[in-house]
Amino acid sequence: MTEAEFRALCLSFPDAVEGFNMGSTYFKANGKDLARLLGGGRAYFTGVPVEEVEMLVEAEPGTYWADNHYKNARCVVAQLEPLSAEVARGFLERRFRQVAKKAVLKAWEG
Repeated sequence: MTEAEFRALCLSFPDAVEGFNMGSTYFKANGKDLARLLGGGRAYFTGVPVEEVEMLVEAEPGTYWADNHYKNARCVVAQLEPLSAEVARGFLERRFRQVAKKAVLKAWEG
């Protein structure tokens, strides 16, 4: 997956916006983080349970990374190159469902 493909995927969710803050590009829905592009072919996903972060890092250390700061913040860093669009969409969709307004979510699901 390229950064351009990742950007398009993030912005495919209703009301998703892009901005720049603290040295990276963010994608938000309803004012809450969905993900960030960190540069260097890396992105991070938010709203990932600590147990899942640990499992991902252990199972695929070439793709996923997280130190204690990221784990405790429920985030995981991913290398985009080995990441499939399907996997990225799964992370983003789960987070979107966590943060979207109920009316937006209902319309999107309908």
